[in-house]
Amino acid sequence: MPEPDPERIIDLAGFDEDGIADGPGLRAVVFVQGCPHHCPGCQNPQTWAFGKGTRTTVSELVERITANPLTTGVTFSGGEPFSQCAALADLAERLHGRYDLAVYSGYTWEGLMGLARTEPDVLRFLRAVDILVDGPFVEARRDRLLLFRGSGNQRILDVAASLAAHAPVWTTDPGWMGPQGNARAEI
Repeated sequence: MPEPDPERIIDLAGFDEDGIADGPGLRAVVFVQGCPHHCPGCQNPQTWAFGKGTRTTVSELVERITANPLTTGVTFSGGEPFSQCAALADLAERLHGRYDLAVYSGYTWEGLMGLARTEPDVLRFLRAVDILVDGPFVEARRDRLLLFRGSGNQRILDVAASLAAHAPVWTTDPGWMGPQGNARAEI
């Protein structure tokens, strides 16, 4: 496995140092620039264009993330994080074990496994994160009561368990699944 490159460039669409909507706890949220999916109704269409973000390095993002002692997790969102999987794998490997790491992707687990056949950094990135919220946003399945997801087709997967099972495995983490264990908000 290659050593993480602290100077690898990430095309950044935005950064939230104290997010609460993209996973449990207080999270740093890394929004990458560039997405091939263009889901109708996407909440971040400004992130679709490739090469239009702010160039930053892995080491600069590590410094920004670790500067807040209250941060418990890091979420990679976008745009499509797997369009920059080599750089984000470097970043995730630097943060692994210190934070709860999650990635949102318009690709399904099955699609990512297909990409991994020709792109080894897909698996490297997955191995460094804990949670994958997979699947495109589907406007017809939008549900505002879902925890940490926009549409009912999206799954909250335990990456380590999924890799071990060679199949998608939903997380059982109560932070991600909520007090009732059904990944729905209580009203």
